Amino acid sequence: MDMGLLTESLSGSWEHTRPARDALVEQGATVVEAVLDVLCDEQSPVEWTVSADVLCRIGEASLQPLVHASAVADSPEIARRAGWALGRLKVNDLGAYEPLLNHAHPRVRSDALFAFQVRAEAATGFVDRLVPLLGDPEPEVRRRAVWAFQAIGTAAVPALQRVRRLPAPGPRVRAGALEALAAIAVPDGLGVEDQSLWHRLTKIKLLSEVPDGMHLCGSWYAVPTDDQDAVLDAFDLGSPQPVTLRTGAAAWNHDHHSWDRTRPHGTCSRVFVSPSLDGWTLVFGHSSQDTHRIEDAEDRDEALSLVVSQRCTDLSARFGSAHWYGMSCGDDWTAWCIAEDGEILRHYDAYDAEEEEEGDGEPVHPAEAGYLLPHQDGFPDDAFDGVSPSDSEAFTARYHQVKEDLQIPDTCYANDIAARVSVDPGALGPHTSTSGNGVVALTACGREHGHPAGALPV
Repeated sequence: MDMGLLTESLSGSWEHTRPARDALVEQGATVVEAVLDVLCDEQSPVEWTVSADVLCRIGEASLQPLVHASAVADSPEIARRAGWALGRLKVNDLGAYEPLLNHAHPRVRSDALFAFQVRAEAATGFVDRLVPLLGDPEPEVRRRAVWAFQAIGTAAVPALQRVRRLPAPGPRVRAGALEALAAIAVPDGLGVEDQSLWHRLTKIKLLSEVPDGMHLCGSWYAVPTDDQDAVLDAFDLGSPQPVTLRTGAAAWNHDHHSWDRTRPHGTCSRVFVSPSLDGWTLVFGHSSQDTHRIEDAEDRDEALSLVVSQRCTDLSARFGSAHWYGMSCGDDWTAWCIAEDGEILRHYDAYDAEEEEEGDGEPVHPAEAGYLLPHQDGFPDDAFDGVSPSDSEAFTARYHQVKEDLQIPDTCYANDIAARVSVDPGALGPHTSTSGNGVVALTACGREHGHPAGALPV
């Protein structure tokens, strides 16, 4: 086949290439190698999904050529393309992928598992065949096996529970089965022995736990108390389970970033309440009532502001002070709210500040002294003249030089404010004084619908 003509026929928009793709699919196995060459050419003008579509629709005749391409791929991009197409072939029988589960190359085993993952309903009949992959020598294959079982869902639970009851599969397979069970239906999917094991391990870890800095992406409250029961009551939380800081932080990050819309209460069912940290108890997340008030609002930003203001007002009336902090790991959003004795002293949001901030530049709250606020730009308009933003080294050097010459203050974020007036959870360490232990507690939604599914580290 003339590669020039093939490339020309597949170049263009999705709709423009449709006739050419349909014609190639009709030719079947005879064009697989040529189309695969286009797919694996990172310099080709053909959008890779176009050639992948042809191979997928040709079906089983593309399987072994794609297997070879995945195994010998000399770049992550080619491996990704081949794996994507391999996992989505139009085949009548999913059993065509079964031999690949024993392939010598781990990438091919992972690609085969991906095929079962994307065909979750059809994969139900292959559960027993997938179980050994939970103990694969390669971590990436083990992860993909867990994802495949998670996609299959509750239909896989009996087989996974059976694995947990029997020593024969070996410790690695049994550990993988436990992770898969947790990913599908924790804690209800775990047997009594596994739940007891989880609780015992948590207790052991808590005995020697040393606080460690958390990854901050989301929002949390801080109140100056070690009365955890009072905090649980203030947020209408119940069924608290002792957890390590590692487990609690993982639960918060998991739920905050949940995109699984098959579990509609995955973001509003539980909250992580820390132990007392330097005299402050931190609450990561919102009550279910607050979450729904925000998510159901037409203007979510306005609703968040109202929820936070009311919550901090109520908490400060009860505990004397209450703070709320917000940070995003995906952009530069940050915010904080500080209240005392039932009154809001400061409520700052970087995205609304330019419209709201007024005055002579003096800090609104003492904790902001010596900082630039995130919406403020202390650099003159010509500070970066002659420097290309794409030249990161030169841009960074100019930034530090101008900052030093003009004595421009550092920009503060929520964690900086927290460090000055309460406790920065991103900077926890051996120096942090702790009392008690953290708990994961259920909101009103959680008490009705249970814990969100998902494996959590201890």
